[in-house]
Amino acid sequence: MTLPILPASAFKAPTVLLSGAVDYAMYKDFRQQFEPAHEQDLVVIELSTLGGDPEVARMMGEDVRYHSEMNPEKRYVFLGKAAIYSAGTTFMSFFAKSNRYLTRGTRLMIHERKMDKHLHVQGPLTTCVAAVKATLHEIETSIAIQNEGFANLILGSSVTMEEVLQRAPANWYLEAEEARGLGLIEAVL
Repeated sequence: MTLPILPASAFKAPTVLLSGAVDYAMYKDFRQQFEPAHEQDLVVIELSTLGGDPEVARMMGEDVRYHSEMNPEKRYVFLGKAAIYSAGTTFMSFFAKSNRYLTRGTRLMIHERKMDKHLHVQGPLTTCVAAVKATLHEIETSIAIQNEGFANLILGSSVTMEEVLQRAPANWYLEAEEARGLGLIEAVL
């Protein structure tokens, strides 16, 4: 089913307004604004962020996905303003492409997850192997989660997984019109 492109007037009073770091404080604010929104047929979630915790972004995204599936007659729409970096792009990937909008001049930033971990190997050799394997499993699982997000983001666009995997390590920045041209979003307001 093709959804109509929403006019700018549909975004006059977003239901949920979020800005700043994607963190547990944002999640709490999101939930407080999101819960009463279920009475509305159109729920606009506006975000501006320089990034943050990708797992918090996934939690908010799962809330949107779950409610979208439970209430298919309602429309949950993403509106990105100014900067949608990192975890903000992860959150946006949970919305169907037809429900992704950016304001003029907004920049998206797509990158790989990052890790800052020191591995100290000490003790009996079998314990050392277990510690190294545990870190390897953490990295492999993080890559799998990251790539699931990339797959959601590019679904229905002209961007291939190979392209996103090639560009993401160096922080891929896209201006709103470029994102629209690639089919990552529905429209620019």
